[in-house]
Parts: sequence; C-alpha cells; structure tokens
Amino acid sequence: MPEQSGGVKYREAEDGYFERRSLKRYAGVFSLWALGVGAVISGDFSGWNLGVGQAGFGGFLIAVAIITVMYIGLCYCIAEMSTAMPHTGGAYSFSRTALGPWAGYITGLAENMEYVITTAVVCYFSAAYLQNIFDTPDAAQPLWWLVLYALFVGLNVLGVEESFRFVVVITLIALAILVVFYISAIPLFSWDNLWNIEPDVGQTRFLPKGLTAVGAALPFAIWLYLAIEQLPLAAEESVDVKRDMPRGLLWGLVTLIVTGVLITFLNMGIGGGAAYFGSQTEEPLLEGLKLTLGVTSSKVLGLVAVAGLIASFHAIIYAYGRNIYSLSRAGYFPTWMSVTHGVRKTPYVALIWGALVGYAVLLVLHFADETGAFGGVILNMAVFGALIAYAMQMIAYIVLKRRFAHVERPFVSPLGAAGAWVALVISLVALVTLFMNSDFRQGVIGVALWFVAGLGYFALYARKHIVLSPEEAFAIQQRR
Repeated sequence: MPEQSGGVKYREAEDGYFERRSLKRYAGVFSLWALGVGAVISGDFSGWNLGVGQAGFGGFLIAVAIITVMYIGLCYCIAEMSTAMPHTGGAYSFSRTALGPWAGYITGLAENMEYVITTAVVCYFSAAYLQNIFDTPDAAQPLWWLVLYALFVGLNVLGVEESFRFVVVITLIALAILVVFYISAIPLFSWDNLWNIEPDVGQTRFLPKGLTAVGAALPFAIWLYLAIEQLPLAAEESVDVKRDMPRGLLWGLVTLIVTGVLITFLNMGIGGGAAYFGSQTEEPLLEGLKLTLGVTSSKVLGLVAVAGLIASFHAIIYAYGRNIYSLSRAGYFPTWMSVTHGVRKTPYVALIWGALVGYAVLLVLHFADETGAFGGVILNMAVFGALIAYAMQMIAYIVLKRRFAHVERPFVSPLGAAGAWVALVISLVALVTLFMNSDFRQGVIGVALWFVAGLGYFALYARKHIVLSPEEAFAIQQRR
C-alpha cells in the first residue's frame, strides 16, 4: 500500500527507476564558483541599467545596497542547508524537509519559473546584442531565440564535463571583458556624471524620482545577483559537496558584489553617450565599451560583449534542467521528464522541455507586448518566482534551526537565524513592490496566474503520485 505523509500519497519506485535517472559527479569548487558567477554575470552586461531609469542613480544605489544585504543572508543560509541536504532538489529539498510536501512544491515551482523565465530574459538580451551586431530586423528576433536555445541546450545535453568546462571558460572571458571595461572607464569617470537624470518637481538629483521609486528599482538590483542560489542544484554532480558547495557559493557572491558595484558606478559615471544610455539601452556595457575604447561602431566588439550573456544563458539552462529533473524524479512533475541520457547522464528531457516553455514565453510576450518595455516586463516576471523561492528557503532555514537541530551541518552560517529573518523581510517587501509598478504589472500578474495554475496541478493530481526519491526519503526520515 502506498505510504501517505503531509497530505500526499507515496509510491515505491519500480526496478530500474533511479538507474534511468542517474547523474555523474564532476564539479569541484572552481567549477561551482564558475557556475554561480556565470549564471549571474549577464546582469552586469544588460538589465540592471533599467533600474537607474526607474529611480535615478541614487535610488538604484539604495536598492543595490538593500538587495546585497538580502543575498548575503540568503547565500549563507543556503550554504548551510546545502551541506546538510546535499540533493539535486536544492531549494525544494530544503523546504520539503522543514515544512512538508506542499512547501517543497511551492518552492520548487517558484524556482522553476524563476530559471525558465530567466533563461528567456537572457536569451532576449543576447538576441538584442546580436540583432545590433548583424543589423537584423525586429521580426528576426524569434529566430535568434531559437538558434540560441538549440545551441546551448545541445551543449548542456552533451555532458556534465563539457558543460562545466564551457562555463569555466566563458565565465573567465566575461570577467576579463569587465576588467577591460573597468580599467578603460576609470580615466573617464566623474561623480557629476552619475546624476544625469533631471529630478521631478520637489525631488533631488540624488533621488530624482523620490524615495518611493527605490521599490521600483529593486527587481533590477536583484538582476545583479539572481541565480547565484542555483548552486545546490549541482549537489549530486559535485565531487565533495560538503566542502566545495559553501566555498563556491560564497566566493561567487563576493565576486558578484565586486563586479556589480564597479559596473554600477563606472558604466554610469563615464559620461557622454554611455551615461545617457545607462538608463535607456539594452546593451549598456557595449555602449560603455564603445565610449571608453573610442570605437563608434564595432561588430567584433559586440560579439565580445555578448560573452557575458552567453555565460548566464548556458549556466541557467543547467539550473532549470536540474530543477525540473529533481521535481520530476520525485513525481511533482511528470516522471518522464527526469529520464537521463543513457551514456552522457544528463537530464536531456528536462533541458528540452524547459527550453520549449521559455521560448513559448518569449513568443507570447513578443506578440502581446504593447508597452515597449519587453525587457523590463520579462525581467520582473523572473524576479517574481525568485522572491517566492527566497522567502520559502528562509522560512525553511529558520524552522530547520529550531526543529531539526539534530541534522548534521558541515557548514554553519555565522549569521544564523538573524540573517535569515533579514533576508526574509527584504524578499517579501520586494515581492510586494513588483505589483506596485504599473509599467510591468501585467507581466507579473500573468506569471502569478501561471503559479496558481501550477498549484492546482499539484492539488488535483501530482500529490497523489509522489515517488520516494532521495529528497523525499530524507525528509520523511528526519521527521520520524
């Protein structure tokens, strides 16, 4: 008879079930660092600058400070939980153990939406760069998206070794491009260039849109860090997860804090076209490089600049693949989605399905968007899923510290529950602000309806067909 727990019905996996869903260990600390940094580095190339347009440089700077505090608390908590629960499920596994199956599914679904939509965002910005380079018409954008998905899903399917080797190389290239920009921008930097937006009536140059506009800038500040938290999804492909995961995660966060602060100041502080474009263009780093290197137009420079976007696109495809794989292996998603390649041991079905959904999202917005704010709309949609997943993980951490003190923790966060509480409050406030910005509200409401539909699927069907996967077995054992 199937076992029942937490409102769900379990079944034992049939013979060969997990053999057909096996992964391969490869990643060390350097690979994990590169995966985390690579997943986020596109935020330094595109997207963040839209926040300056929302709140001015001062307002965006405040938003970045608040969000940096949130990610410090989040990453320390995740570093601790990932060593205690080293499963591919990552965030879903944390919430499942602490709060039960419903919470596990809510977290996993939110993270799934985050990564699937984030790949779509990065794909969109990558295509914008390529469209600019090759002078293709707007009508060709869907073709660029299709080509990008096909190339990088294929690379992820090819094998975990190939995926991690590529992400290391492309991440180092992206960081090298940023270093070139930083060095070339320093001689042109001026503090006066930061206050390039005329203030509204009664406002200051530091906060030209007022203090309340800081909330509108929060999602774009998140874009400088979003997806660093994906690393626990690589747990079952890590050689020494208990030692390497915290190091890769926290070193990656430090790297992103440095790159984010430098790009925010230097790309806005160099003046001229880049200062204006800092709040207008979809290729802010490219515009900045043109100015600092004295190049008016260069297709080669554009191809170089697109490297950071490619790094994130590849790394986040990896993330949604493992997220879908883990939820499917446990029966939260259809179990056929978690089958891995017999030789390469990669979750090829999950990778392909995530790409199809991401491409569909792009197509829907491409034909339905009438606001002219495509990039901002889809970015806010990705942040919606991320913030729900963050809040759930922080609640899980607080509960685990109180009720599951017996669980072994090879790494312990020095911030403890206080760090989790701070990150939780910030994530909830940021979630509320998503619905307050009329420029992007329609997309956020659309993704919220998607989330509700996913909850309905679990309530009506999936919860009656859960498999005793490693995440589920661990959670049940800890509650006995």
